[in-house]
Amino acid sequence: MKTTSAPGPREKATEGRILNIFSHGMLILWAFMVVLPLLWAVMTSFKTDKEIFSSPWALPDSLHFDNWSRAWTEANMSDYFLNTIIVVGFSLLGTMLLGSMAAYVLARFEFPGNRFIYFLFIGGMSFPIILALVPLFYVMQNLSLLNTLPGLILVYIGYSLPFTVFFMTAFFRTLPSSVAEAAFVDGASHTRTFFQVMLPMAKPGLISITIFNFLGQWNQYMLPTVLNTEPDNKVLTQGLVQLAVSQGYKGDWSGLFAGLVMAMLPVLAAYIVFQRQVVQGLTAGALK
Repeated sequence: MKTTSAPGPREKATEGRILNIFSHGMLILWAFMVVLPLLWAVMTSFKTDKEIFSSPWALPDSLHFDNWSRAWTEANMSDYFLNTIIVVGFSLLGTMLLGSMAAYVLARFEFPGNRFIYFLFIGGMSFPIILALVPLFYVMQNLSLLNTLPGLILVYIGYSLPFTVFFMTAFFRTLPSSVAEAAFVDGASHTRTFFQVMLPMAKPGLISITIFNFLGQWNQYMLPTVLNTEPDNKVLTQGLVQLAVSQGYKGDWSGLFAGLVMAMLPVLAAYIVFQRQVVQGLTAGALK
């Protein structure tokens, strides 16, 4: 009988180098695909409209900062930016508070209906939001919350809760229960144990899901388009679309790219600042 010998150390090292080269090559290719469009958008935001069409790939002859000031003032990007910060800020606060509290109860306490409630949240993740737009519109109208920032905040919270509860439930299950038991022995209540013991331990997971919710809510377009048509209450995504189509064939392309970069900067800054915490939160369950 003919037997095949196992690959030796040299063959394994060669396979490892090939795999390493291939993986690094794919990462470099992916980085170019992501970074180059961002750099091109930033570069274009400092060009004139003539330069954008005559030499789209060339560097600008000079930096036209007036594009940014024009987009900020004349295109009302400052108002849209403020509305977006208000809506996203309060909706993130409400989402993380309610989501983490619900996830902690579902992960740490056994009671009748626990799994049923958990799977209701899971079902909310799979429900297409477009199917809820019409009934949601009438519900908001009956509650006198249509075309208001508080109404949009409540909708964002409801939109983000299912994934937040799903993620944080899995994260709370990875935390050691001995710490909470020690807090109970010392006389801490459930509320104090949650806010002073368990919530600080879940900081990596909280930061990770906050970044994901921030990205989703900051870039949300469908919900505000349907539920927030008041001109003074429009958010950033609506403002960018209005800036693109308001002038018809004579569009302010340089101002549009300046506004686009303005909308991207908070997202990039948030990820750059918290990228380590995001990775820790995503890998916490795997490292247990």
